[in-house]
Amino acid sequence: MNETEFHKLVDIQMQNIEEAIDESEADIDYEVTGNVMTLEFENRSQIIINRQEPMREIWLASKSGGFHFKLVDDKWTCSKTGMALFEMVKEECEKHADEEINWV
Repeated sequence: MNETEFHKLVDIQMQNIEEAIDESEADIDYEVTGNVMTLEFENRSQIIINRQEPMREIWLASKSGGFHFKLVDDKWTCSKTGMALFEMVKEECEKHADEEINWV
């Protein structure tokens, strides 16, 4: 995948995360600055999601640790857990919010 394709695919993932947060009505604030998306919770904890262009990866940092996602069979997959990015974002958001969040 070239640089343009990478950015397009990551943009889609970031948009999906934003839409899921908006539709969930959870108390999660998010901000995108450059290549970094910051999710902030009522308790002031944060999840950081950023694109690592040289590695063609998406990285997620939360209180559970750091995770790297590569595109495998059209799915952003964690190299540590095998979990899909969207699933892990939901799981980590629930940990930070300390409540179940209804995602679409």
